[in-house]
Amino acid sequence: MDTQRPMLGICLMVAGMLVVPFLDVCAKILGQTYPVMEVVWARYFFHFLWLLPLLAWKRLAWWRWPASAGSQGLRGLFLLACTLCFFLSIQSNPIPNSLALLFVAPLIITALSPLILRERLDLRRAGAAGFGFIGVLIVLQPAADDFAFSSLWALAAGVCYAFYIMSTRKMSQRAKPLLGLMYIAIVGLVLMSLMMPFVWVAPDLKGWGIMALMGLFAATGHFLIIKACEYAPASLLAPFNYTEIVGACTISYLFFAYLPDALMWLGIGIICASGIYTSVYEYRRQSAARG
Repeated sequence: MDTQRPMLGICLMVAGMLVVPFLDVCAKILGQTYPVMEVVWARYFFHFLWLLPLLAWKRLAWWRWPASAGSQGLRGLFLLACTLCFFLSIQSNPIPNSLALLFVAPLIITALSPLILRERLDLRRAGAAGFGFIGVLIVLQPAADDFAFSSLWALAAGVCYAFYIMSTRKMSQRAKPLLGLMYIAIVGLVLMSLMMPFVWVAPDLKGWGIMALMGLFAATGHFLIIKACEYAPASLLAPFNYTEIVGACTISYLFFAYLPDALMWLGIGIICASGIYTSVYEYRRQSAARG
């Protein structure tokens, strides 16, 4: 891995984070016509198809039974659950609001890492997690008269995503990143295909086109993220995950004429600030340990 080109890694990460919100827009549009389970299936189906030529170009034998198949399958289940919960949330909630709740994942990782990853939890990380939880409460507004229970799906997605990240950390050296991405796609595709006979609604030509675009955005976004990690350490790149909020707010305004209000911006800002602080602190801690 070439870790001597951090600026290239950062640029690739930011590019990936600006691509991913287009996946969410496609999912939200499709969710108004098709069952959410079918939208999730389409996300994995076309993600799988778009990955095939890339894997052929890299000459990677994705069809072979993977090492640590159980761990790969569990990781795929966590991401599938995250995707399903997030798509359920954005079906009736603005994308930036749901995305802000998805970003509770670093806070959950901070809280659970001593138990699952055997990592040390100090007062600074614990304080950042507590501060971020205040932001979660502001975004959720549980005491408001118009509290949307469907927003809890985004919170559930954040929990699932935290477990996905922790499982990825534990097996980061067991498979090439592109192969791991394909295994994830296969898990989601196989499991969601089992559900399709019960929920299938035949898409029209426009529906198929949006589904194909959704898979393209998913594959492109994840590929850019993987390439970013080849040029810079994940701990350095982590704060730039939050540029996805910028992309999400921009396209939500362009496609749905929605912008968060002042209170929502406050909650989003607190969640992002706590996550960025935790990421920067972790990067500095690791750099000090290495040097």
